[in-house]
Amino acid sequence: MERTRLKPDELAAGLAELDASWSGTVESLSRTVKFPSFLTAVEFISLLAPVAERLDHHPDIRLSWRTVELTLSTHSYGGVTAYDLALAAELDPIIEQLTGAA
Repeated sequence: MERTRLKPDELAAGLAELDASWSGTVESLSRTVKFPSFLTAVEFISLLAPVAERLDHHPDIRLSWRTVELTLSTHSYGGVTAYDLALAAELDPIIEQLTGAA
């Protein structure tokens, strides 16, 4: 997987493969998830952490009660790379499992 900043058409193709809740520009991807409880939101973050470590790609995370806001960007490349799309794709099933959303 290359760490080169995606072009707009590459980003659009990548977003089409993800849950529709993801949005973004070539600068960053974002998704806000409302979990059933604060503890479930914290559980999500604890499940996200090993995925981020394995990919060596770490998101910006904001937790507010039961809402988690994610921002993905490859800071060293000034925008979205294939690593951001890969992380988002791995997070989608975890979110679905914890929220019951498809």
